[in-house]
Amino acid sequence: MQDLKNWKPPVLPEEIEQADVPGSKVVITEYHIDRAGRIFPYLLEEIEKVKSKNDNGKVVVSVSGCSGVGKSGISAVLSYYLNDIGIGSYILGGDNYPRRIPEYNDAERLHLFREGGLKGLVKDGEYTKERFDIVHKLQEDGNDADPENIKKYPWYESYINGGRNALKEYLGTANELAFKEVEDVVKQFKSGADKIWLKRMGRSNTQIWYDDVNFKDIGVLLIEWTHGNSDYFEGVDIPILLHSTPQETLKYRLLRNRDCGIDSPFTAMVLNIEQGTLVEQAHKAKIIILPNGDRLSYEEYCKYIGM
Repeated sequence: MQDLKNWKPPVLPEEIEQADVPGSKVVITEYHIDRAGRIFPYLLEEIEKVKSKNDNGKVVVSVSGCSGVGKSGISAVLSYYLNDIGIGSYILGGDNYPRRIPEYNDAERLHLFREGGLKGLVKDGEYTKERFDIVHKLQEDGNDADPENIKKYPWYESYINGGRNALKEYLGTANELAFKEVEDVVKQFKSGADKIWLKRMGRSNTQIWYDDVNFKDIGVLLIEWTHGNSDYFEGVDIPILLHSTPQETLKYRLLRNRDCGIDSPFTAMVLNIEQGTLVEQAHKAKIIILPNGDRLSYEEYCKYIGM
């Protein structure tokens, strides 16, 4: 590793290595470069702490945050900087490890919400044929997850609450994601494996395969994943949390325009649940970064979000 006293962030080439998710390509912007530049000195400090405590110098870093917050671009720049100073880095995309391809997973999420909503109505004694007809029409219009419906139909709160609870039991859990497979990769990496078979998943059911990746000269495994700080798997040494509000996340997703229904009430609910889970896990993060680039301690973060 080179002397870092006079190190300055290098000018990035037009193309830099990104996470290994098929079909996922992010344009690196000044935002990504600025945030990575702010994070990098803190990351190096944390890496040195970890390396001083283990035998082989292998370090696992995760970059987590809501969908669209900039994880992919920031991770790519951080990895480029690590390689620039002589610390080999590989970016593992967590989006390779859902149990279902995106189309099927989106359908499962919506199914669970709607089934849970109807069960909520039955449980609370609010279900009638006439009310189901109203719910069914809202489902067909794609507006059944909108809490504004409660203003017109007070009984609709049972549908919203039942659906939200069912969705929360699925999102970001081992029912949705193959955490143990990621944990197994982490264990192999930390044990010093020269090659590891890594899963690849695109957006169709024929785009699933494995690549044999060379880790011989890799010192940092960088996991770029919304759920990189999850309690469902172990082995991450340095969790980094990129904080954003659901409103800010929605703005980023609209700019990316990758999926249908980005600004739907259902997507808003998913983002709110996702945000709540990230906040619950934030106490483990070694580095917490706000949208403006400031770093906060966990105590400062709790005050910032009003906990």
